[in-house]
Amino acid sequence: MATKTKRPVRSAPKGTEAKAQTEAAPVNGPADATANTQQAQADLSIGDLRNLSTIMDVASTRGAFRANEMAMVGALYNKLQSFLARVTPKDEKADGSAQAETPAQE
Repeated sequence: MATKTKRPVRSAPKGTEAKAQTEAAPVNGPADATANTQQAQADLSIGDLRNLSTIMDVASTRGAFRANEMAMVGALYNKLQSFLARVTPKDEKADGSAQAETPAQE
């Protein structure tokens, strides 16, 4: 039975590693612009979370969830509402309560 011997790993000649790293990641290239755009699109704002809350409410009203899913959806909705109540500034709470009392009719 033949046994495998480990071959030593050769290191790259001096100077080529730095050159390879610089070529692979340009400092001000299009990759940086793409990364910044993706990060900006991935950010969630308080307004996004409010919209999610509204979507959950409308979807449940229209029967989009099955009966066995309603407990999970309701728990998540309640958790989202309590989070929004904590992070919303007091000025916006006063404005938001006036809007909540007069829902839009379809």
